[in-house]
Amino acid sequence: MSSNTPASASTLNSDVSKKKRRHRKKEKEAAGAEETEPEQPEASTSAAAAGSSSEPVPKASTPSPSKSKASSTTSSSKPTDPTPSIPSKADRLPFSTLDLSEPTTRALTEMGMSTMTPVQAKSIPVLLAGKDVLGAARTGSGKTLAFLVPAVELLHRLKFKPMNGTGIVIITPTRELALQIFGVARDLMKYHSQTFGIVIGGANRRAEEEKLVKGVNLLVATPGRLWDHLRDTKGFVRRNLKALVIDEADRILEIGFEQQMKDIIAMLPKDERQTMLFSATQTTKVTDLARISLRLGPVHIDVDKEESTSTVATLSQGYVVCPSERRFLLLFTFLKKNLKKKVIVFFSSCNSVKYHSELLNYIDVPVLDLHGKQKQQKRTNTFFEFINAESGILLCTDVAARGLDIPRVDYIVQYDPPDDPRDYIHRVGRTARAGKVGKSLLFLLESELGFLRYLKEAKVPLNEFVFPADRIENVQTQLENLLAKNYHLYRSATSGYRAYLQSYASYSLKKIFDVNALDLTKIAKAFGFKVPPRVNLAIGPGKGQSARAGEKRRRDETESESEEEAEEAGSPDKKHKAVDGSVRGPIRGKDGRAKRIETLGKKAVEKERFRKGKEMKQLGKNWSR
Repeated sequence: MSSNTPASASTLNSDVSKKKRRHRKKEKEAAGAEETEPEQPEASTSAAAAGSSSEPVPKASTPSPSKSKASSTTSSSKPTDPTPSIPSKADRLPFSTLDLSEPTTRALTEMGMSTMTPVQAKSIPVLLAGKDVLGAARTGSGKTLAFLVPAVELLHRLKFKPMNGTGIVIITPTRELALQIFGVARDLMKYHSQTFGIVIGGANRRAEEEKLVKGVNLLVATPGRLWDHLRDTKGFVRRNLKALVIDEADRILEIGFEQQMKDIIAMLPKDERQTMLFSATQTTKVTDLARISLRLGPVHIDVDKEESTSTVATLSQGYVVCPSERRFLLLFTFLKKNLKKKVIVFFSSCNSVKYHSELLNYIDVPVLDLHGKQKQQKRTNTFFEFINAESGILLCTDVAARGLDIPRVDYIVQYDPPDDPRDYIHRVGRTARAGKVGKSLLFLLESELGFLRYLKEAKVPLNEFVFPADRIENVQTQLENLLAKNYHLYRSATSGYRAYLQSYASYSLKKIFDVNALDLTKIAKAFGFKVPPRVNLAIGPGKGQSARAGEKRRRDETESESEEEAEEAGSPDKKHKAVDGSVRGPIRGKDGRAKRIETLGKKAVEKERFRKGKEMKQLGKNWSR
């Protein structure tokens, strides 16, 4: 059908439209940054796509309770809180502006590092001048090079040799982060003559000792193993130490190394020592550590102080409200849809990671798993396998949440929500690093929606997403039948179920994460059970036990060297509450057995053990492995 509008009117309308576009462009430039809606997951950008995709789609009916002003756009008003833009490489200072040595400059060029990130631009000149630094920077900001470049330059300038011993010590909370920093240091020191090494828990101590005696100029370490070598390794020369780097200081203290860190600092030479302390948060413990390690008048560096959000602008974040009994079905559907992408899924406990890894691999969804109860060789192999993979799925605990630079991660899925907004920020920091685009998805129960308020206070912008119910694969019956036939998987599911509840009970935000408010039948269905298994929970331990148990669990995530389960918290005399509400006897252990022998006699106790052993053996025969 032809238009009746005259040509002159059409031209006029076109001119007016062009003027409006130019006017809007000037307004946006005057506002300082163009505001954009958060990027939505691929293949589902509108409600119309809901019927043909199993990926999350924005919920159109009601706005997200935690959605920030920066993510809402209206046609009638200017943006009031624009999304912070990441400086382009053209806006960043090049490394050539620094007076760096030729070997360092050459190595940086080969590493593809031509310009500095904001934290590097602020930290490196100050550190090259020999000053102490107390720094804070969001994850993925390039902090590793911010302290490695000055450290390597210091060794080069002083012409350090192996006979001089250790001149730089870098302390980091986890083995994986230590391995990563060691890898960057190896690339950076490629054309330097100085030596470098690493000492971490779970590795061959004798081999480490031999290297330390020969002379390691730059040493990367975890706190426990470093303290061990400082105390017991003869010939470990550290009298010439020139710089100490403490990375992720808040995390080191969180996992229970406060006293060891104080001992380490006391053992290391303090005269003329430069100290670099980096921490995501400034807690009382971090302040105390800074006081005893830094010289007077350190330079404070905080590149995120003026930012309007706690996460990078290239990260699209959402949450989905899911009934407890359908959590695994939703996760299964999501992972099957994204098999060709690189996805990290966070769980709250080691046993839960172990079970879900076994289950998903059994039902042909290939995944890797990483947690604190694995032997070091297994952890290292898994870590580097996932780093080098183009696509894949990694199930992990918070052992992988801090500092790790895993390339090309498309999605972060928080299957079990964290207890603290800071942990949320560190988890999602594994994607959208160094200006890259990434997405995150948080699973929440309806009773956990109060957590969004804490995320909003922490300046975390989130949108609510929904999964079309008819696109979620219902494999519940098959899952229950599988557990009924596979004894090993059933035992693993029981351990994962118990660990999930114990972790939930240890959360500090009790009003939001209330273990007593959970429907255990529905929770059990998500683990594949028709009825909840009877498990003991150490709920309400004696005075002081809760803090020690929490500290032990956190340390298990980073420094555990065995496959064995951690001891349950509480004393043998404490009564324990079963998940069905009944009160059971004391924890069975050496102390409990001794008391029963004292009461019943050794012969009666041995008979009881023999009878239970026969029952378990018969039960094993009845199950198909």
